[in-house]
Amino acid sequence: MASDEVDMSNSKKLQLQQPSLPWRMTSSATMGLTAALFRGFLYGLNSVEVTGLDNFLDILDKRKDIEKRQRGLITVSNHVSVLDDPLIWGVLPLKYGFNPSNHRWGLGAHDICFKNKFLQSFFASGQVLPTHRLQYSPHGGLFQPTIPQAIRLLSSQPFTTPAATLPEESVDVPDPFTSNGLTFTTTGTDQYVAPSVYAQNRHSWVHVFPEACVHQHPKMFVRYFKWGISRMILESEPMPDVLPMFIDGAQRVMPEDRKWPRFVPRFPVKFRIAFGELLDTEKTFGDLRARWQELVRREKKTLAMGELTDELKYGKEAVDLRIEVARRVREEVMKVRKSMGYPDEEEPGFELAETWAREPIKDRFKSNVDDSLVNRKE
Repeated sequence: MASDEVDMSNSKKLQLQQPSLPWRMTSSATMGLTAALFRGFLYGLNSVEVTGLDNFLDILDKRKDIEKRQRGLITVSNHVSVLDDPLIWGVLPLKYGFNPSNHRWGLGAHDICFKNKFLQSFFASGQVLPTHRLQYSPHGGLFQPTIPQAIRLLSSQPFTTPAATLPEESVDVPDPFTSNGLTFTTTGTDQYVAPSVYAQNRHSWVHVFPEACVHQHPKMFVRYFKWGISRMILESEPMPDVLPMFIDGAQRVMPEDRKWPRFVPRFPVKFRIAFGELLDTEKTFGDLRARWQELVRREKKTLAMGELTDELKYGKEAVDLRIEVARRVREEVMKVRKSMGYPDEEEPGFELAETWAREPIKDRFKSNVDDSLVNRKE
């Protein structure tokens, strides 16, 4: 791997500017060609309606210069099919697909996207972070190592902690073309490149599907939002921008009740996607961030970004804050849903985890809460 620019003015710090050229070329080709494939599918075989795209592209254009970025970007949406990502990014002009440094990072199921070397390489080059799900892995949950990686991608170095100092001989980061560098582990035995170590990835864009499973309802109801999104908003520095989105139509491309061959996308369909406005994050989440920062100060410990004490993980105040952040994010996504013509008629309590706790523990099923089709496996 070609040598990255390394700032050794402090032997305890390592500044890596960007991955190797072969890795950057592979990532650009993977993301760009995937974007081209799905853009061709969307616009060649279906009817497409996009709202708010010009505003969203303007936001991306302002983020193109990495050095001028002041904060990360979170996009958040409902989750209606196994092809939502990358299908939804097919609406972006192709030039965005071939520029990974200004494209989204996503969270992908470890048991699907990283189950062998080929898939691991493909999804890693497609800027997907390996994420365990508790139903299928004891390594899943809110405090798995992937969440701090997402938090750091949304932030900027240095990630202050005594434990984060690096030996002088560490001068590189492994990728498929190199070895012997900085990685993170999701199980204690596996290893993945830690993308947040690169300065190129400062204040990145991360897309989140907080429902964390495919949820198909004829009236486009939305499940409760899990709390990973809450951690990203509360713990990233500075607070990232947040932009809500809503997807409608991908559930007809890959309906959960489809017959054989299940792997073949259906067409033609009417595909709709709406990009909302950037939220006033200080107005929406500022009070909750202030309360969170006070909790952190009470611990009187120096913590790495993304590192938490037991009190910050499981204490009642911390849990309540995450619940409220997730509720407010969901509320903003529901506003975008309403802008697409869907009425406010959902049952009270749909925003709460306990409402959905009575669903069966199965991979695929018809929900006994709202009669939706649910897929937790894919």
